[in-house]
Amino acid sequence: MSSKIKVLIVDDEPDVLEILKYNLEKENYQVFTANNGNLAISIAKKILPSLIILDVMMPEKDGIETCRELREIPELSNVIITFLTARNEDYSQIAGLDAGSDDYIAKPIKPRLLISRINALLRRFKNIDIEAPIIHYNGIILNRETYSIEYNSEIIKLPKKEFELLSLLMSSPKKVFTREQILDAIWGTETIVGDRTIDVHIRKLREKFSALEINTIKGIGYSLE
Repeated sequence: MSSKIKVLIVDDEPDVLEILKYNLEKENYQVFTANNGNLAISIAKKILPSLIILDVMMPEKDGIETCRELREIPELSNVIITFLTARNEDYSQIAGLDAGSDDYIAKPIKPRLLISRINALLRRFKNIDIEAPIIHYNGIILNRETYSIEYNSEIIKLPKKEFELLSLLMSSPKKVFTREQILDAIWGTETIVGDRTIDVHIRKLREKFSALEINTIKGIGYSLE
């Protein structure tokens, strides 16, 4: 693992920062830390990390709000963001996905398992298929090389998971992708997520692109008309 991969850890608990920093540095990651959302945004703008590990419950600016603000910064639109929090209720997970996070990890978690999850995240995003880099559908032009979408004469940047999901659906219109296929293609077998995760991302895509005609095949999966 290259030492050039920058990871920003954001948590208001010093012990958590120390433990995560120690274990990530052992894996040759370049680690930066912040104990609040405002500081995290400031640091992220300067270092442009590959990955941000973000706690939900923090003073001043919580993780959800911090994530939303990070996603609004153009140069950080494609950074991988995963929440690390003791709050594993459904509404917290949905709030995190709505804010633009790519993954959700609940505390407590053993350091080795956390490292495996982080390695898997970075590996999946690095190995995105670059075949057929430009895909067209109903006026939507998806460019895999620039990780951008042109729609209604505007360039739109999506969080990685939304982009990958849209890319998957657009790759084969009318094909029904089962939930299992979507989970395996987008989240991989090393990350445990629920069906609601897919539903949230589908809903967000529908809200952003009126041209998307996504069919829900109840109990099976989704397809583009």
